[in-house]
Amino acid sequence: MPRVALIMGSKSDAPSLEGCVKVLRSFDIDVEVHVASAHRTPEKVAAFASAARENGFEVLIAAAGKAAHLAGVIAGHTTLPVIGIPIKSSLMDGLDSLLSTVQMPTGIPVATVAVGGGDNAAYLAAQILSIKYPEIAEKLSAHREQMAKAIEADDAQIAARL
Repeated sequence: MPRVALIMGSKSDAPSLEGCVKVLRSFDIDVEVHVASAHRTPEKVAAFASAARENGFEVLIAAAGKAAHLAGVIAGHTTLPVIGIPIKSSLMDGLDSLLSTVQMPTGIPVATVAVGGGDNAAYLAAQILSIKYPEIAEKLSAHREQMAKAIEADDAQIAARL
């Protein structure tokens, strides 16, 4: 079974990540969730990231706000794909988190989704895993077809109403 780890910098990030977990599970992707801080528990983060491949993880998702260094620190300790989710903080509406997550040095990339974009992080993880797991590719195609049908229904409804 495909395996993803979701690491959040603080338990206060959990409500904004529920959709991420739900999407991953909808694709039958095993997700393990942890709280670890790049600044307050750096040894824990480094140890987790360093052992992630050996522990069966195939993609890592990191969510953090403010000085959002979690995804970058994780990426510095693994060659697995890392997806960063900048979390909206009380300061700068998440712009600080976005810049901290996306501005990585050459050779240590972090794929970064929108501020609060946990669902898209899950979809991106599913797309990465679909290279190895054809059943996920099939589910992604079916999901896209459902989205297209919903837009067509919305189009018909708006055209009839207006």
